[in-house]
Amino acid sequence: MRPAASVSSATYLPPPVPPGPSALYHKGVPPSSRSALARLASPVLSPTPRSMRRIALAGVIADTVIMSTGAAVRLSSSGLGCPDWPRCSASDIVASKNAGQTLFNTWVEFGNRLLNFPLVIITVIVFIAAWNFRPAGTRRRDLVWLAAAQPAGVVAQAVIGGIVVLTKLNPVAVSVHFLVSASIVAAAVVLYVRCAEGTDSPRTVVRADLRVLAGALVVVTCAMLAAGTVVTGTGPLAGNAVAPRYKLPLEGVTQLHADVGWLMAGLAVALVLGLRMSGAPARVVRASWIMIAALGIQGTLGYIQYFTHLPAGLVWIHVTGSMVVWIAVLLLFLVMRDRGPLVTPPPGPVQAAPRRQPEPLDR
Repeated sequence: MRPAASVSSATYLPPPVPPGPSALYHKGVPPSSRSALARLASPVLSPTPRSMRRIALAGVIADTVIMSTGAAVRLSSSGLGCPDWPRCSASDIVASKNAGQTLFNTWVEFGNRLLNFPLVIITVIVFIAAWNFRPAGTRRRDLVWLAAAQPAGVVAQAVIGGIVVLTKLNPVAVSVHFLVSASIVAAAVVLYVRCAEGTDSPRTVVRADLRVLAGALVVVTCAMLAAGTVVTGTGPLAGNAVAPRYKLPLEGVTQLHADVGWLMAGLAVALVLGLRMSGAPARVVRASWIMIAALGIQGTLGYIQYFTHLPAGLVWIHVTGSMVVWIAVLLLFLVMRDRGPLVTPPPGPVQAAPRRQPEPLDR
């Protein structure tokens, strides 16, 4: 009988270990792709103060852009390019030739509707980042509420936009549509500023009377935006030739709009001079100069468009400029107070607690 062959330990191979759930999940995905996806998701799922501020800024830009494109729809007489909602028309979901509308008007209106999809994505990203933002190890509820206002505002705007279309561009609905958009921009601006601040009680860094003057400027700017919607809803650029208008004299509402503008200018000049002469912090003075420069350009454009009989392109620039002024006024008001520094964990790796050694068993 032949002896059994001895098995050498050098040639012995252990049986293969079946892959675990994680290995099965990532099977076929290259490690480089996984690391790239992790890097892309990290600013949203684990935001740092810098990435949170950048995401909040993206929200401000996205909200402003959608307002600007909405104004382009109205000023190009494309307000009824898609005469139905949520479909473009009673027979088509997407843009198509509609009675009484050019294909250009239809695509301008439908294109603005399509822009709501990337806007929704951006606002959801802003909310997720704010939810995960824990600079001091705890969630900031103030930031979560400000971020939640953005996707909620987009949903509300979709409903209001449908009302605008179904009422054939009723000027009241259009005005509400614009002012709600301005409110969403305001929430985005406050989020942008607050995510770089602490949670202390606000402390005014300028004289109290100047702070009150800045608050008055915010209120007057709101009145200015509202008056602008009335002017547009009264004039020839209301979105469509058959759209209803405010039954008001165009010269009268235009004069009111200009008067509110001059009130804004007076408050802005007084505020800039007061900040300059009172020794306000440099960042506040700088914000005031940016604000008054934006307001000066906006006022100049307003008079040029009036005396050139309201060319649509110039009116569009003027409407977009109103959002720039709104943002500048809000930023000036917000930098006039201090909420303390943003609390963040100390840099460097955190040392883990020493591992407890198991006690020896009694023999």
